[in-house]
Amino acid sequence: MNFYDFEAKKLNGKEASMADFKGKTVIVVNTASKCGLTPQYEGLEKLYSKYKEQGLVILGFPCNQFANQESGNSDEIAEFCQVNYGVSFPMFDKIDVNGKDAHPIFKYLKSELKGGILGSKIKWNFTKFIIDKNGNPVKRFSPVTTPEKMESYIQQILADA
Repeated sequence: MNFYDFEAKKLNGKEASMADFKGKTVIVVNTASKCGLTPQYEGLEKLYSKYKEQGLVILGFPCNQFANQESGNSDEIAEFCQVNYGVSFPMFDKIDVNGKDAHPIFKYLKSELKGGILGSKIKWNFTKFIIDKNGNPVKRFSPVTTPEKMESYIQQILADA
């Protein structure tokens, strides 16, 4: 298995293959609209806008597993992201990231890039995984690591691409 073998449903209900992102550096992030870390949407959008022409794509996966912080439906999530943060990167249907119903993409990413003291389990919203242009998971950032603090790493991996 590799990252390109997976599919996920976008907020608009259409299936998307991760193979559509071959040759790009990808950030996969679990998101929430009512979280103290929600302002990270702004930083993620800035990274995306700044580096998308160099091959960066960000994939947002809303998740309601942490303190019921993403209770909205697909339309509500899409509207919130657009109105409040101008999100233009691809957003996907709400999913689980932990437990037996965790989305296969997150099961895969957690098995490839272990976390800290909780092992592979995702601790909170806005855990970020970096996949290189060849589909290899290469780095995991904690929820509290802001997109701005990731920028030098993103620049480096894009330069290596």
